[in-house]
Amino acid sequence: MLTFDNFSDVPTIPLDDQVHGALRALTWAYEEYGEEIVYACSFGIEGIVLIDLISKVKADAKIVFLDTNVHFKETYETIEKVEKMYPQLQIELKQPHLSLEEQAKSYGEELWKSNPNQCCQIRKMNPLNEVLTGKIAWISGLRRQQSPTRAKTEFINKDDKFKSVKVCPLIHWTWKEVWQYVSKYDLPYNPLHDQGYPSIGCEKCTIPSWTQDDLRAGRWQGEQKTECGLHG
Repeated sequence: MLTFDNFSDVPTIPLDDQVHGALRALTWAYEEYGEEIVYACSFGIEGIVLIDLISKVKADAKIVFLDTNVHFKETYETIEKVEKMYPQLQIELKQPHLSLEEQAKSYGEELWKSNPNQCCQIRKMNPLNEVLTGKIAWISGLRRQQSPTRAKTEFINKDDKFKSVKVCPLIHWTWKEVWQYVSKYDLPYNPLHDQGYPSIGCEKCTIPSWTQDDLRAGRWQGEQKTECGLHG
């Protein structure tokens, strides 16, 4: 397993340990992989923190949003705000090959209900696989506190699924620390977080969840499914 031990040193800056650790991880990642690393961002609250941190390390970094075409309107509005705040960032809304109409003709109406795994494969997995083709590494906002399935995430992870390296700078951050950072720097964020959505995915598959035990409990309610497939 790759480790955090060989990260390059960065200048000492007056930030708390969590922020400094994340900046060290990002600095190492961009020095190590250059243009061969991309950030796949969902534009949830962790994504907003990472975007701000990435902008301090590489102002013109490439950021990809997997646009399933069934996201909340608030998510698209948040992306527009981020684009205005960080004009140098290269933000791409990656589209699946099948439109919703084409998907319905081939697999039936509301595939997210009848076969959510297949829907995620078509609208998320396949597009990300295309994004990562030719790339060595990608960045993710996974945190260990988010759910039991993410509790053992490391700063640097071998990603067998996408044949790449997955860098996760926020693994030790708590929910409270994420919000403290957003508040401190007055960053724009998805207003659905204020309406009981700790984890925000596609509109068809996400409901409010007020539990702090599993911050992803509002995803795919009623299904034996906790991940879209990108991370497990």
